[in-house]
Amino acid sequence: MLRVGLTGGIASGKTTVANELARHGAVIIDADELAREVVEPGTPGLAAVLRRFGGGVLKDGRLDRVALAKIVFADPEARRDLEEIIHPEVRRRAAEREGTLPHAAVIVHVIPLLVETGKESDFDLCVVVDVDHKTQLARLMARGPITREDAESRIAAQATREQRLAAADVVIHNVGTVTDLTKQVDDLWSDLISVHAGQ
Repeated sequence: MLRVGLTGGIASGKTTVANELARHGAVIIDADELAREVVEPGTPGLAAVLRRFGGGVLKDGRLDRVALAKIVFADPEARRDLEEIIHPEVRRRAAEREGTLPHAAVIVHVIPLLVETGKESDFDLCVVVDVDHKTQLARLMARGPITREDAESRIAAQATREQRLAAADVVIHNVGTVTDLTKQVDDLWSDLISVHAGQ
């Protein structure tokens, strides 16, 4: 079993890279997906969020992510409190999923805050999808209605580009064409297979 941690800043292209790796045969465990699952109605995670942040982050019985985001991206202490609720539940679910997989699997954990949580050494390999700040900001703002100030706030809430690069075993540079990106992922997959074969 080869365990890969895949990370990068918001709007860097992690999902695209993960999808390409899945196409090659990797098993993807996405922390963002798990983070949504652990706050579904009726979960202990949602109950804990409501205890900390109150009913104002609830809409039609479900977590109002927009309302919660406005709180946590403006308040580092609130963001840490949320992470202390969500992260242990996400890690538990990820471990459960991993436990069902065959030994031959190449497992890619997509974790946006991998470097921020200091967990990069938990994996056989840390892959960072890298993009410059200008491109990152443009891509984030192109996703939907978000002000430049809010976009900058979300970028600033994460590890710096330098911190992620320092933690990387492999860097995928996502500043060119889709063809450029696909070629880098193809090369990465070949390397992963070689490493896995040598385990």
